[in-house]
Amino acid sequence: MKLVVGLGNPGRKYEATRHNAGFWWVERVAAGARVALAGSSRFHGRTGRIQTPNEIWLLLPETFMNRSGQAVAALAGFYKIAVDDILVVHDELDLPPGAARIKKGGGTAGHNGLSDIADQLGTRDFWRLRLGIGHPRDAAREQEVVDYVLHPPLREEQTAIDDAMTRSLEVWPLMAEHNMEAAMLKLHTKA
Repeated sequence: MKLVVGLGNPGRKYEATRHNAGFWWVERVAAGARVALAGSSRFHGRTGRIQTPNEIWLLLPETFMNRSGQAVAALAGFYKIAVDDILVVHDELDLPPGAARIKKGGGTAGHNGLSDIADQLGTRDFWRLRLGIGHPRDAAREQEVVDYVLHPPLREEQTAIDDAMTRSLEVWPLMAEHNMEAAMLKLHTKA
């Protein structure tokens, strides 16, 4: 991997909301690597670099979710990063809290951040780490999707999401080496 993007919305108002699961994951990667994420107007977000045998960029777009592709395209274009070397980490309504899945390409399932990235890159064939947040139709109180993703998870949901992030961070070294098949096998056969 050469670029890892966490999706979310900037600002205190949104930091604890379900829609920011991608931000949470990338922030944990940055903390583990002791990398500071600093604002970059050129790349429309907070960025940092992990120095491994190859350089890995971390990006948290600050364009708000619906314009995430602007930040991804700016950084990927500037550093000539191929789509196959991009991992996008995001909240996933179609997975229950506690689930984490890796996949390449496919549809965007109405996720505006993924849709904008696909539009800006001209393809959907980037890697994704999908962090389950559940769907409002499965919640105790049915909510509209927008209302649901822009609210914090319930305590038990947060615990399950944190567990999924921990399990997926265990396979981060494999993803960083672009050994995605091994990462999928290990992640998808756990819990």
